[in-house]
Amino acid sequence: MVSDSARDAKEHGWRQFDEIDAAYRAGSLDLDGWHEAVRAIVEPVYLAAATPEGGSGHHGSPQEWQRTRSIVMEAIDGPGTFLDVGCANGLLMDSVHRWGSARGVAVEPYGVDIGGRIAEVARARYPHWAGRIWTANAATWFPPRRFDYVRTATEYVPADRLRRYLQHLLDHVVAPGGRLIVGKLNELRSDEPVADWARRAGFPVGGEIRRPANHPDVEHTVFWVDLGR
Repeated sequence: MVSDSARDAKEHGWRQFDEIDAAYRAGSLDLDGWHEAVRAIVEPVYLAAATPEGGSGHHGSPQEWQRTRSIVMEAIDGPGTFLDVGCANGLLMDSVHRWGSARGVAVEPYGVDIGGRIAEVARARYPHWAGRIWTANAATWFPPRRFDYVRTATEYVPADRLRRYLQHLLDHVVAPGGRLIVGKLNELRSDEPVADWARRAGFPVGGEIRRPANHPDVEHTVFWVDLGR
């Protein structure tokens, strides 16, 4: 049995999200209602955060942010455009740009978020990138361009829509020859790895990285799917 401490380490607010998922499965929330219910929980918390990391969903120090979120860079193997789906206040966009520069890799960041207010924060924080930060639901979004790297997470849609969501990103958001990056995820060691689920769902997983988290029952993970490489 998974402890509450492990669930807390995996996902803050999981009790509220479990209630939303239950309502969706019961049919009392449709898909739009699910997205709105999640946004109504997440956006005010991000807006009220006292630190840039908190405003991007991280409960820890700048050093912890770098240690945990830099796993995304393991999936970036060359220069290109990078779209952060669920960009929040833009911190990961900025981080990937800086981390790439430190490695001599030019990464041009873009962002999209379902929350209009939090996307405005990102535009205000990074005015030089304001024209490349959109407000949209990525599950149904057709962007004005496609991107070499597209980063997303699994919690942006209900579980029964995940396969369709990832396929939408591959079909309409990732550029030909590009890469869909899924992570950083917090995974319980007792669960089937999400990368294994993706393989069973028919996605050609090109690579996977797993790192220990602060809780012994949780790992930080990222995997990626290449499009015509």
